[in-house]
Amino acid sequence: MLYEPNMYELAKLIATTGHETTTLVEGHIGSGKSSLLKLLKEMLSRHTPIYFDCTTKSEGDVALPNFAKLDDDTGYITSVTHEELGLHLKGPIILMVDEYGKALPPVKLSLLRVKLERVFGSYTLHPDSIVFSTTNLGAEGVGDLLPPHARNRMSVVRMAKPSVDMVLAYGVENGWDASLLSWVKDNPHCLQSFTDVKDPQENLYIFHPQAKNRPAFVTPRSLELYSRTLKHRDVLGDDLTTAHGVGFIGASAALDMAAYIKLGDKLPKREQILNDPNGAPVPDNTAALCMVVFRALSSMDREFVEPFMTYLDRLPESAQDLFVNGVRAKNYSKKGIVMTNAKFTAWCKAHDYLFTVDA
Repeated sequence: MLYEPNMYELAKLIATTGHETTTLVEGHIGSGKSSLLKLLKEMLSRHTPIYFDCTTKSEGDVALPNFAKLDDDTGYITSVTHEELGLHLKGPIILMVDEYGKALPPVKLSLLRVKLERVFGSYTLHPDSIVFSTTNLGAEGVGDLLPPHARNRMSVVRMAKPSVDMVLAYGVENGWDASLLSWVKDNPHCLQSFTDVKDPQENLYIFHPQAKNRPAFVTPRSLELYSRTLKHRDVLGDDLTTAHGVGFIGASAALDMAAYIKLGDKLPKREQILNDPNGAPVPDNTAALCMVVFRALSSMDREFVEPFMTYLDRLPESAQDLFVNGVRAKNYSKKGIVMTNAKFTAWCKAHDYLFTVDA
């Protein structure tokens, strides 16, 4: 939808407006809402990131009474806030109030002034501090979980579910298993929103509120967790690896991925490409070619660029385009290593790819 910004757009919105107004981000399960805090920290280096998990807090966890005494021995009650709120810090903070929609009513009420005025009792946040909230996407909308006076203090913005390209770029950057990345590329419906699927039986991979007997499903978060297991499959074996996958991404996805991953046995080893790029075997199916490209993007270093570019010339044009577009991805950290290589720039010139390291 037009007014469903992605994670990076929301980070820009919050970094720009979060010192004055509060945004409540609602999004799908495991879609990267918590990653907003990491993105904001990268954008605002002098701020201290603070994570406040509403699901673990009761009324007494937000603040406790503290007795103070004046010089004439008369006393009064003040409040001491929870360390996780970061209100005691003197410098600017980025306060992420997570799972606000699931908070107990007293917890929601106690945080209202922080959201509107950046004040709690006698505590006042640094004027540059950023405050925002997150919550899971509710089938009827999070606004129904908030009283009107609370809803009116913030802007509720729905975060778009990450696109396949965004998930693949993130996975490459964070070293996800190449076989898993290739499976996601070949099965883009694994990241489909349940709002686009009327009958849960139409897509057995995803979370759907009507699928009562589907405890595990595919999300960007569960894919990242299962990727860690897949890297140990040589030790665990196929059955144990798949069992772990069923627990992370569900039976349908895990069993389909297990069959798909067996293609990975045909992949050329990285050392083969490094030492003999003209003789290393070239896979004869699209899935395996994708695995080769994703593995190269994830493990790229200066030593590997030149031999891989030699090897790349032997691959089909679709695989070459997949590699170059991976390098062009906005957040690909190894972009400079590849783009400054003479063979890469020669390839780009020959194929009319015009972009620079700063692109």
